[in-house]
Amino acid sequence: MLILLPLISASQPAKIVKMKDLQSLFATKSDSIQVINFWATWCGPCVKELPVFEKLNNEGATNVKVTLVSLDLDLDPNPEKVYKFIVRKNLKSSVLILDEQDPNSWIDKIDPKWSGAIPATLIVNTKTGQRTFFEGEVDEQKLNNLISAIQ
Repeated sequence: MLILLPLISASQPAKIVKMKDLQSLFATKSDSIQVINFWATWCGPCVKELPVFEKLNNEGATNVKVTLVSLDLDLDPNPEKVYKFIVRKNLKSSVLILDEQDPNSWIDKIDPKWSGAIPATLIVNTKTGQRTFFEGEVDEQKLNNLISAIQ
């Protein structure tokens, strides 16, 4: 198992982060639109919408950065399932694994309207400070509309 971890992280690193690290991601000013999707391997609608984010990431738009934030550690402290999922699904987007045990302590920091249900997507224009939040599954058109609304 220890041998697999370096191989998996070499092909697609998934960094384990705390809320403060995540907040700095969407607070740092840049020319990029930050698309941050909250998901988990056990969430059917989350897994179903991942190809939409992968397509956006793979289109190579220089002004859009996709980050997939796994919430799996809330239920299972072992990140191995997430690492294996990333490899199995061949995810190319940046993946972070949020290591926070009490969702009620950080959900409002993402968006005050968020009930905590996933999937959920936060889109931030860090240059202008505009942001939009959507709770629920997105398709390609919905995602593009959300991005366009804050460009």
